Amino acid sequence: MTYRILTIVPAAVVVALFMPIDASAQSTPRTSWGTPDLQGVWDFRSLTPMERPTDLATNDTFTEEQAAEFSEQEIGRRSRDSDTSGRVVPYNDFWFDEGTSVTTDRTSLVIDPPDGRVPQMTAAAMKRKEAQMMARRGVGGHEPTPGGFVEDLGPGGLQVRCILGFNSGPPMAPSAYNNNVQVLQTEDTVVLFAEMNHNARIVPLDGRDHLDPDIRQWTGDSRGYWEGDTLVVETRNFLRETNFMRAATSRNLLLTERLTRVDQGTLQYDVTIDDPTVWSQPWTFSVPMQRNDHPVYEYACHEGNYGLYNILAGASVEESSK
Repeated sequence: MTYRILTIVPAAVVVALFMPIDASAQSTPRTSWGTPDLQGVWDFRSLTPMERPTDLATNDTFTEEQAAEFSEQEIGRRSRDSDTSGRVVPYNDFWFDEGTSVTTDRTSLVIDPPDGRVPQMTAAAMKRKEAQMMARRGVGGHEPTPGGFVEDLGPGGLQVRCILGFNSGPPMAPSAYNNNVQVLQTEDTVVLFAEMNHNARIVPLDGRDHLDPDIRQWTGDSRGYWEGDTLVVETRNFLRETNFMRAATSRNLLLTERLTRVDQGTLQYDVTIDDPTVWSQPWTFSVPMQRNDHPVYEYACHEGNYGLYNILAGASVEESSK
């Protein structure tokens, strides 16, 4: 009997040793209830352009040399310290945190369409854009459209009035600074806490329906569910435009975000934009977020709310001088 046991046990051990191991299951941290652990602070800064540059139209990906050259050129192009135009530069390079390299081998964050370009805008959206450009001729990006401080805040208005951060969208996208989001997670809820304007989007995972379409919010109405090891967040019922791509979206936006924990230090963020009143087709971009071991600090957008007073006072002076 003893002999039989000894011969069976080694055989079982050999079988176990040669069984395939799911590498992703080994490398992906999990919560105590079994889902991938997405918690932590994630940094999404990147020099990778949203759209593929026209001079790279035939290049889906960078070579290592191209990536280094592009990053060096981009850093030089964005530098405020080397500005020789004579214009007023409000912030120098010390205040910016746009990254020092591309974060993917692709030549654009846009992955669909395959050409790496944002789809063509609809005729109606182009007409609205042209009308806004006419109404804002001679008006700075951070100034309200004349006579439209409430309804037409201008392409930078949501940022200037501290309603939404310029990189928090939603969706989130790399920008000048404060490119961090903290993810908090329970079994039935996920919170996406954007550093820019300290906005927290609460995402129920319990299968509840979206709010009534008449109830609209600046950041929309989010609902989430697990698709394998990927958290899918669907958001609709936006009040109006968000701060994505300088207020390009509309209240009809259907936003689908996918968050996948790739490994200990990477959270993949894939975003599908579906706004038929703005773009001719849905499109998708992807950002690999890197783990940040530092906490998220307060972003005090308008301390004492002096900004709002100054905006109104400046607009009044501009109008009286015409």
